[in-house]
Amino acid sequence: MSAAATVVDPANPHTYDHTHANVSGGWLRASVFGAMDGLVSNIGLVTGIGAAGASNHVVLLTGVSGLLAGAFSMALGEFTSVRSQNEQLDKEIAVEVAAQKRNPAGEQAELAREFQQMGMSEQTAHTAAAEIHSTSVSTRTVHVHLMQELGINPDDRPSPIAAGLLSFLFFSMGAIVPILPYLFGIGSLMTGLIAGCVGLLLAGGIAAKVSGRNWFRGAARQLVLGLVAVAVTYVVGMLIGVDAH
Repeated sequence: MSAAATVVDPANPHTYDHTHANVSGGWLRASVFGAMDGLVSNIGLVTGIGAAGASNHVVLLTGVSGLLAGAFSMALGEFTSVRSQNEQLDKEIAVEVAAQKRNPAGEQAELAREFQQMGMSEQTAHTAAAEIHSTSVSTRTVHVHLMQELGINPDDRPSPIAAGLLSFLFFSMGAIVPILPYLFGIGSLMTGLIAGCVGLLLAGGIAAKVSGRNWFRGAARQLVLGLVAVAVTYVVGMLIGVDAH
């Protein structure tokens, strides 16, 4: 065997063959969704108010208000949705525990059928199910049933607090981009749009890179989608305008 040859350990394939990114917990979804939402919503606000002829002060006030309102809304929504999801999971665990206590033989037979549908032979499926049910109701048996019946892993339980904080943080990071020129005293409709477009390109590209997709395509797609929102709010702002009275 040459010095450069890879040592193969069949018991631990990931140590030599490949690895997987951690896609559990929902952190990527909360981060990307928060940043994109902040960018697009505040670009739309700045564009709409700016196109209506509002002063830079009014545009800045609108942008900051949109940032704070949106960040708190995103955080509360993400916290509530994740917590509700975890509570639903707890309910399903309780249902499965009760079913296994009430009818252990039936639950074992059900698991054997699930294994057969996965491709196991009847004998192997019954043997595997019997081994999993070899003890009284346990965390192991409950988790296996939930993964087979519902496709969920009770161990993959995201934190509602972490999800809410991530949403707040990344929404704010996205929403502040189009109002940065106004904060630095160089605000105008054009500079706000340029800052927003740069933000859309970066956010789309980073999200694509993290998920293993093409950076340019991800950036371009996000820019195009964001510009659709910009076009709509610009037209609305032009049509309505600012009432000087």
